Amino acid sequence: MQGSQIGYGVALFAFTFAAITDFLDGYFARKMGLVTSLGKLLDPIADKILTASAFIFLCAHEQRLCPVWVVVVILAREFLVTGLRQIAVEKGKVIAADWSGKWKTTFQIGFCSTALTWLFLEALGQQGSFLAQLADPESWLMPTFLWLSLALTVLSGLQYVWNSRDLLREG
Repeated sequence: MQGSQIGYGVALFAFTFAAITDFLDGYFARKMGLVTSLGKLLDPIADKILTASAFIFLCAHEQRLCPVWVVVVILAREFLVTGLRQIAVEKGKVIAADWSGKWKTTFQIGFCSTALTWLFLEALGQQGSFLAQLADPESWLMPTFLWLSLALTVLSGLQYVWNSRDLLREG
């Protein structure tokens, strides 16, 4: 049990630290007018690595937290949008994240944070604590984050395809 406590604690800390620094990086870049084309390219990649690794871990660890098919849909959307961004770069354009992609990422991070918190507290034997009860997969918070993440993943993927339709036309 001690190994899982440490492992879940490290995973929760690393994920939370990465999510917070990613948010702060974007916030200060916009506030200080330091938004660059490279940042527009790399920030979504960092988001994808952060959330994809957490989703893969969660579905591999315990599918009741996150079904495999949900992770497949999420990863398929990420590859699709990355491909669209590559086509845009080849045509001299940059596709920046829009509102649906930002909300998708917010809910994905919310889900992963909630699931990792629950695993950590469960490993500590703290299932009765308020935070563990709130994060419990049988409660409302984790499923809400998961299904909103999935809906926004599909919506934003469709929105990126629609907004990129001119890039997909040859000639």
